[in-house]
Amino acid sequence: TTWKTGPCRACLKGAKAMAEQQKLLFVAHCILNTASKVVMYDTEEMAAEEALRRRVVHAATDAGVMLVQLPCPEFTLYGSRRWGHVSNQFDNPFFRAHCRGVLGTPLLELEEYLQNPDRFEVLGFLGVDGSPSCGVKYTCTGPWGGNLGGRDDLPEVVADVQLVPGRGVFFDELEGLLQEKGLALKLEGLFAPEPGRAMGMLGL
Repeated sequence: TTWKTGPCRACLKGAKAMAEQQKLLFVAHCILNTASKVVMYDTEEMAAEEALRRRVVHAATDAGVMLVQLPCPEFTLYGSRRWGHVSNQFDNPFFRAHCRGVLGTPLLELEEYLQNPDRFEVLGFLGVDGSPSCGVKYTCTGPWGGNLGGRDDLPEVVADVQLVPGRGVFFDELEGLLQEKGLALKLEGLFAPEPGRAMGMLGL
């Protein structure tokens, strides 16, 4: 049996985009691979983030915007069974050095794209707000640390996490490396209460 199918409209649009100047957006690892995220139990909060994540990925695909995946510094250091963390736990020279290390290859990719402006337009970087690593406008802090056993105030400590203005550690190091290279690129965050910020990175 011979099957005859025509190219879909999105495929034609994508092929046309490849023949012209291509737009690229560097994104936090979990925007394309949620399996890398720490296990979350607030289903309502995660549902809102997931809905926006899918909206952004689908819109990028439809618009012919290429998504370049950054590494996840938490997964590459602690794996999939890690505890959740807050940004002040990661704010140490060891984790910052790890962030810089895993950013080496992606920044070389970035430089290659920027050296060929006739073929590529880099739109910037999209992180995930609230993340201790990839927050852009917001990150999280709290008095976490030490052994969990033997504490009688554990529920209070866990609950004392705050969403605060500021960069996550990974994106803070990313911004520093960009400045060292003299590169001015936009950094924005995926944040369900403010969906226009992420969609705006696609020009939508």
